[in-house]
Order: sequence, then structure tokens, then C-alpha cells
Amino acid sequence: MKKLLTGNEAVALGAYEAGINYAAAYPGTPSTEILENIAPYKKEIIAEWAPNEKVALESAIGASVVGARSLAAMKHVGVNVAADPFFTYGYTGVNGGLVLVSADDPGCHSSQNEQDNRLYAKFAKVAMVEPSDSQECKDMVKAAVEISEKFDTLVLFRMTTRICHGKSLVSLGKREEVDMKAYEKNPQKYAAVPANARKLRVVLEDRLKKLDKFSNETDLNYFEWNDKKIGIISSGVAYQYAKDVFGDTVSYLKLGFTHPLPMEKIKKFAKEVETLYVIEELEPYIEEQIRAAGIECIGKDKIPNIGELNPDIITKALLGEERETVDYDKNIAVNRPPTLCAGCPHRGFFYELSKRKDIIVNGDIGCYGLGVAPPLSTVDTIICMGASISMAHGAQKVLNRNKEDRKVVSVIGDSTFFHTGVNSLIDTVYNRSNTVNVIMDNRITGMTGHQENPGTGYTLQGMPAKDIDIPALCKAIGVEHVRTINPLNLGESKEALNWALDLDEPSVIITRWPCALKRLSNEDKEEFGNYKGLCKVDEEICIGCRMCIKTGCPALHFNKETKKVTIDKTQCVGCEVCLQVCPTNAISKVGE
Repeated sequence: MKKLLTGNEAVALGAYEAGINYAAAYPGTPSTEILENIAPYKKEIIAEWAPNEKVALESAIGASVVGARSLAAMKHVGVNVAADPFFTYGYTGVNGGLVLVSADDPGCHSSQNEQDNRLYAKFAKVAMVEPSDSQECKDMVKAAVEISEKFDTLVLFRMTTRICHGKSLVSLGKREEVDMKAYEKNPQKYAAVPANARKLRVVLEDRLKKLDKFSNETDLNYFEWNDKKIGIISSGVAYQYAKDVFGDTVSYLKLGFTHPLPMEKIKKFAKEVETLYVIEELEPYIEEQIRAAGIECIGKDKIPNIGELNPDIITKALLGEERETVDYDKNIAVNRPPTLCAGCPHRGFFYELSKRKDIIVNGDIGCYGLGVAPPLSTVDTIICMGASISMAHGAQKVLNRNKEDRKVVSVIGDSTFFHTGVNSLIDTVYNRSNTVNVIMDNRITGMTGHQENPGTGYTLQGMPAKDIDIPALCKAIGVEHVRTINPLNLGESKEALNWALDLDEPSVIITRWPCALKRLSNEDKEEFGNYKGLCKVDEEICIGCRMCIKTGCPALHFNKETKKVTIDKTQCVGCEVCLQVCPTNAISKVGE
């Protein structure tokens, strides 16, 4: 039986069929759906959202050490967060097989960079596999677990956005029930103190030699012989692009096991072909190692290392041809940048924040990052998860020393605060800063698609959970000035900002209101009530000043002919921000 699956769905199925018992992740596009699709296997797999990627991998390592087959999943920048345990478990080796899925994002579709995490496998000296379609996603999870246990190594499972979200047919199988391996106390292996780590390093190098031999023997790396005038070495989605361009007119060395690289196979392939191309996405990871082995090839001298590849780019780069595409008048195409949704609870607070011209606003990773865009144009910086509070602290300290009368405000979401914001807030309090820290609690992990987090009251697999009390947590850290407000109430937002900016000690404003798209829980309904409705513009009263348009709400439209504003009732949820902004009271709420 076959089923059309995305790569992420196929990885989840592969985890099930491979007998994995424990899986953990922090949601991050393009990896999020992996754990969401593992979660339904409640009887066979414990699936959990962790507060961050480091915790997710450490939890999976704990499960692996006691003998369970385990998996951790995250987006590429999440591996940066998990790098500490990742590198060390590369030294110690495993007990139960452990697979770390890295979902890379060439083209920065939903990320702040497009780092190539294949380099992590080489850096950490662990095995790596790369699927090229959904069938391989499923099959290679099973292969990765087996490799992990056979060679006593963590396996990096490298995917990219197109593999994660693209669909292809997958043959379904049955779960392999595998008994947990026995746990034996062995601090010489798992306690990575310096005395043990030095010995483990020797074992690690011997392991790499065995993996190198395996790389040249495994059918994960295979030849496709056709015409030998051109030979192509490729992996991942780049292999699919190469096949799209060249079809069966050239020969291929298709790599699925990519660290260590199968250099003996590569040398054999290179000798058989006249011209050798290396087609890979982003960095010349394969190419550099091939060139270091003294093999001539064509790669990044023609194929760009910036952005996502596609067949058109490869055709132009290697064949000098332009593929025919549908042309259109680019002058009349309307730019449609992402924007905060109609009714987003962040909009009201950002609107008030945008009026303050004497502050610096450090943003974070999440929906509220959209506060950087016009017309709100509020956020000044976005670096990484949890950075807003830390950056605000550092900036405020030097501004204070230089006697600059300017306050710094950090803006961070609830899930991101749990991810890495808590430590940053501890630093702010401990080092006697006086920043204003805004925790935008929209009651869910918003941007990645409404995943539960430690503040929502539910686990990934739907079990009721203790929800973390953010105000109590902030006070426990030592923040004495904490307020919780409704961010859609502009007067309340303004007053809270005035209060916080006047303080000379650290403060926290918690904007607590559900995401406009959230399916409300019973607890949400009890706390917030039935607040959704519809606003309407009285065109007789509207003067066309466009003050409401400055809120950036996509439900508002200004008609250039009538010079009046209208509200799209299919988008409006009655948040009332526009109503509060209108100077003539032309907007009213007309229904619940």
C-alpha cells in the first residue's frame, strides 16, 4: 500500500516503523510537522515538545542511554542551540539508536539564515544521511537507527525545506518492535569528564574509520550508469533537480550517506566519466572534499552557493540555457509582504509602542518579528531565539554608562521566553539593568502553527499539564515590577508603557490575549469570554484620514475613489484596535 506523504510525515512514519520509543523537538519550520505526526502513535512512542532544542536533544540522549531508540527534530538554527550535547554525544556514542533531524532552510523561507548543517556532521564527527524524497525519508530513518546502533554513533539526518514539505508516494510498512537495550552503569563511556573524554576521542577516530568503510559499501550511495561523458555527484533535493535537468542522459553517483563521504566510490566514479559535476545546495561540502582528494570537478565555480537551488538555476549554470517560463508584467504585480493577522493581539501594543520615538526595541523570533515592517515599523533588531532580552540588557548598560537618556525595550513571545528568554531575564535582574521587557503571551506557539508550550496547559499528546505562571516566574527571578495587560486595549497599553519607562529598575509587561487564529480551549473561553465579533465603518462619518490604516490591519481597506475606509468582514474578528484609533468614532462593533 502506498500513500502520498510529505517528507516530514514520512520521517514520522519511519520513526514509527523503526521501533523508536521516544521523540522530542522544539517546533520550528520546516521541521515542525515531524513531531506532530509522531504524536498520534501514543501507545508506541512518547512524543514531547521541549522548551528548546537543547532540552529536546538531551531528553532524547537520556532515552538513548537507557536503551530506547530515540529521535530529536529541529530546524537548522535549532542545532546551534543543541550543539553542546550534540558534540559530546558524538564522543560518547549511544546505547539505543539516536537520530537527530536537522531541517535546513535554503533560501531563508522562514529563518534568519540559511546555514548548511552538513558541516555539523563533519565538525562533530558523527554519521550523516540525506534523503532525496519522501520514500527515502521513511526508509532512511530506519537505516539511520540501525547505523546508529551498529556503529555506536549519533546520526545526523539532514533535510531541507523542499524535502520536508514536498510530497511523493511512500510504501507503508509495519512497526519493528525492538526491545530496549539493557542499561549498564558505565561512567567511562557516558560521563564526559576530561579524563574520559580524552580516551573517547581515540575511540571516536576509530569509529570514523569504520564508518568510512561502511560509506563505500552501503547501497545508500549508489551509481546510476548512463552516458559517461558527464557524471554528476549529488545528494538531497539537489539530486532531484539534477535528474530534472539531465534525466537519463548522464551518469550519477547518488549519495544518501554523506559523512564520511565514500571517497573510494567517488574516485571510481570520477575515473569513469569525462566531466564531473558536483551539484549540491549551499556550501561546497562535497566538492571541497573531492578537490582535497585531488579530483577535478565543476561545482560552485558555476553553481551559486546562495539561496535555494532549482532546475532553472542548474540549467542556466551548467548548460547556459534559459528554461521557458510564464512571463508577466512585474510593474503591476503587487507586493504582499507578511503581516500580523487581523485581530492579532500584538497589533494594539505595537501601535502604542510605535509612537515612542526615543526608545530602541529589540525583537525576537516569532510572529511579533513582523513588528519590524511598515506601517508599525517598531522592532529594530531580530537576531535569534531569546536574544531580545539579552540584547536589551547589554544595550541599556552601555547607554546608561554613556549617560544617554534612552530606554531599551525587549519584545519576546511566550514560547520563546520559555525557550531561552528566562536565562536572559535572570541576567537582566542579576546585573542590575533597567530595561522594559515585554512578554507577548498569545497563549500558544503562534508562528509555527499553534503548538502547545509550557504555558498552555497541555502537552503535545493532549495530556493536561501544569501551565507555567509567567508573572510568578518573573517575580521569582527577582523582577519586582510586573504587570499583565490586555494588549488590544490601547489605553491600558499606553499606561503600562508609561509606567515601565519611568522606572529605573527592570520591569516586565505581559500582554496576555489569545492568538486571533487559536482554537480556544475551555480555559481560554473561561478567561477571555466570547470576545470575537465584527467592526463596521460608518462612511457618513469617516473622513478618510487613514489613521486606522496605520495600525496595519489587513481587514482594513482604503478606497482611493471614495476616500473612505471599509472593513473586510471575512477577516475582521472585532478586536476594536481600529475603533480606538479612529478620531471621529466612525467605527463601531456591530456584532459578537
